[in-house]
Amino acid sequence: MSLQAEFERVADDVKKVKSRPSDQELLDMYGLYKQAIFGDINIDKPGMLDMKGKAKWEAWDSRKGKIKRFCLLSEWKKEIASTLALHPLPLFQSLEHSYPVMNI
Repeated sequence: MSLQAEFERVADDVKKVKSRPSDQELLDMYGLYKQAIFGDINIDKPGMLDMKGKAKWEAWDSRKGKIKRFCLLSEWKKEIASTLALHPLPLFQSLEHSYPVMNI
């Protein structure tokens, strides 16, 4: 399986976890995902009344300067592996997939 296909599979599985990850876990995954897909943040910071938009912007901005794609995909997999360990997939999916922390 290509690294890109694996990345997309893991990103899809995050949406299927049994319990909801914490807000901070979601923001960490969001920042990594956006950096891996789009690179450095390219939008203006939302206004102070848009708390959710501001938190997401800051999560993505905190990853600024990281190398896009392959180096970041490794970091994404490690982050997802630890999150899925805390918020497992339903049993039928967890038997199908395993998420070892891997160095690429």
